[in-house]
Amino acid sequence: MILYELIDYSVLKVLWWALLGIILIAFAVTDGFDMGVGTLLPFVAESDVERRIAINTIGATWEGNQVWFILGGGAIFAAWPPLYAISFSGFYLAMFIVLAAMILRPVAFKYRSKRPDPAWRTAWDWALFTGSFVPALVFGVAVGNVLLGVPYSLDQDLRMTYEGSFFGLFSPFSLLCGLLSVSMLVMHGGAWLGMRAGGVVAVRGRRCGSVAAIVSLVLFALGGWLVATGYVEGFRITSEVDPNMQANPLAKQAIVEGSAWMANYARHPWMMIAPALGFLGTLGALAGLQTRFEGLTFLCSKAAVIGIISTVGLSMFPFILPSSIQPEASLTVWDASSSHATLFNMLVATAIFLPLILIYTAWVYKVLWGKVDEETIERDHDTAY
Repeated sequence: MILYELIDYSVLKVLWWALLGIILIAFAVTDGFDMGVGTLLPFVAESDVERRIAINTIGATWEGNQVWFILGGGAIFAAWPPLYAISFSGFYLAMFIVLAAMILRPVAFKYRSKRPDPAWRTAWDWALFTGSFVPALVFGVAVGNVLLGVPYSLDQDLRMTYEGSFFGLFSPFSLLCGLLSVSMLVMHGGAWLGMRAGGVVAVRGRRCGSVAAIVSLVLFALGGWLVATGYVEGFRITSEVDPNMQANPLAKQAIVEGSAWMANYARHPWMMIAPALGFLGTLGALAGLQTRFEGLTFLCSKAAVIGIISTVGLSMFPFILPSSIQPEASLTVWDASSSHATLFNMLVATAIFLPLILIYTAWVYKVLWGKVDEETIERDHDTAY
C-alpha cells in the first residue's frame, strides 16, 4: 500500500479545508488585535508617551503573529492551487494595496522611535494606523465578495477570465462585511489594550472597544438577516459529486439560489454553534469591557472572532470560491484541491511543525507578558518602540 492511501482522499480534502480555516482564524485572533490596536492608536493616545504605551503592548509579538498570514498563503498555494491562482489574479490590485499597507506596519514599528522629532513620530503613527485599518477593511470586503460570488469564468481548458474591476469589489454588502471586520478587530484590540495597557490608554481602549462591540453586533445581525432573507444569494450544487475526484471544477453543475447559504444549518443544526459563538462572544466582550474583567473579556473577544469567521466558512461549505457569472465553475472542496499525495505529505509536515510554532508562540507570550504603562516606557526608554 502506498503510504498516502492510509487516509481517504475525501477525508484529506475536508481536513485541509478545516486546517485552512484554523490558520485564517489564528491569523485573525493573533494579528487581529495588533491591527485593532493600530486602528485605535489615534483615538486612545494623545501624547507621545501614551502612543508608545499602546504600541509597546503589541511591539514584542506582532512579528510572530504575522506567521499565520504567511502560513495561510502557503496553505492556499499548496492545497488549493486553483483558489490561489484565481483569487490572487482577480483580487490583484486589492492584494497589492493590502501588502503595501502591511509593509507600512513593520517600517512604522522600526522607525518611529529613531528620532525624537514629533512630526517624524506622528507621520509613522499614521502609517501604523493605515497599515492596520486598510488590511482589516479589505480582508472583510474580500469575504463579502466571496459570499456574493466572484465574476470569473473558466473555459474547457480551465483557463480563467476575470470580468470584475477593483471598484466593483466595493458593493454595499461587501462594504458591510468590511466594516464588520474592522469593528470586530477594533473590539479585539480594545480588549487587548484593556488587559495589557495601563492608565488612561486602557480606559480609552475599553471605551472604544465597547462601541466597536455594539457595532459588530449590529453589523453581524444585519449581514445574517440579508443572507437568510435571500437578499444575498448563495450557491448550490445540483449534480452528483465524487468527493474523491481529481481537480476539475467544471465536472459539476451548480446554481445561484436565494438563502442557499443557510442550507447547511438546516442539514446540520450543530453548525449553529458558530453564529451563536459570534453573538455570545461579542456580548461577553461588551460586558467585560464595561466591568473590567480583563482576561475573560479578551477570551470572549477571541470567541467572537472565531464564531464570526466560522459562520462564513460553515455557511459556504463545500464552496470555497463561487463564480457569480458561471456557477458551475465555482471552486469547491471536492474539485479544486491538490493531489492525494500532496495533501498527505503536507499533513505530515503540518503535524510536525505546527505544534512547534504553537509551543514557541506560547513561550514568547509567557516570557513577554505584563502590563505596559508610563513607568515601563521610562524604564525601557532605549529599547521600547
